[in-house]
Amino acid sequence: MSGKPLVSCIIIFLNGEPFLAEAVESVFAKTYPNWEILLVDEGSSDGSPQRARRYAQEQPERVRYLEHPGHQNRGMSATRNLGTSQARGEYVAFLDADDLWLPEKLAEQVAIMERQPRAAMVYGRTLIWHSWTGAPGDQALDHTIDLGAPADTLVEPPTLFLRLLENKSQSPTTCNVLIRRRVFAEIGGFEEQFRGMYEDQAFFAKVELQSPVYVADQCWAKYRQHPASCSALADRTADYAATRLPLLTWLAGYLSQQQIEADSPAWRAVQRELWLCQHPTWRRVLELPGYLAWRLRQLVGRNPSTSTAFSTERSLA
Repeated sequence: MSGKPLVSCIIIFLNGEPFLAEAVESVFAKTYPNWEILLVDEGSSDGSPQRARRYAQEQPERVRYLEHPGHQNRGMSATRNLGTSQARGEYVAFLDADDLWLPEKLAEQVAIMERQPRAAMVYGRTLIWHSWTGAPGDQALDHTIDLGAPADTLVEPPTLFLRLLENKSQSPTTCNVLIRRRVFAEIGGFEEQFRGMYEDQAFFAKVELQSPVYVADQCWAKYRQHPASCSALADRTADYAATRLPLLTWLAGYLSQQQIEADSPAWRAVQRELWLCQHPTWRRVLELPGYLAWRLRQLVGRNPSTSTAFSTERSLA
């Protein structure tokens, strides 16, 4: 269509009836013309599968419905892998049923990737979206997170991997990225042992360890904040170190599998984070200056649109 590369949009959902239509319509509203949608059910028990099937029946040339055998719930990673296994596009983009894309997302991201043939993936800023409720005061809570890298730059590995481990800047969000389908296949997709928490970080770690990634200054997605979202559930988890330990243990095994040298920056960073998770008291002590600096910026009225990752991703629990 129009000579432009096809983009496969993978929308996963689990009991997503309240928001699914809004997510799908945000793809329909794109200024980029050549896309397909794969609506992939994680095993829903509400009315969202029926709604997804209706989209597929109404636009069969552009929308398909998929589910696991026996309507199983196999987790977010396996569900994204299922969708991508059936994708036809040169590029793949991901969207959860409760998030939204902004109209220029695909057009601007495809243009960047076509200009940057070495880039495996592109991502930009994501709006941490509270104001969708319409409630007074929620507008002021909307913000983006520091990118942690120079904007509008092709970043060589393993720079972004090291920043991801520090957890003090925005890691890519699944609703924001565009990745070459070839690269997705080469790295083996999402790690299916991570069904919910950290499934995105395990995947992005694999990309960022081996490939250049383009980091853009544009905001392309809205990441809806609500009590049932995966991020909100993670924020309510009391023991940050215990929940992160499986990711770090897996990363150590992955670095060994990839035969990355033990004295490399990546190995040293993983070993440091493992030690901090195994010694949570020392972690709190070492991170206290950064946390206090963030709190001071909040108290003096720092602009919430440039807040750091501490505001949404971690605290001194």
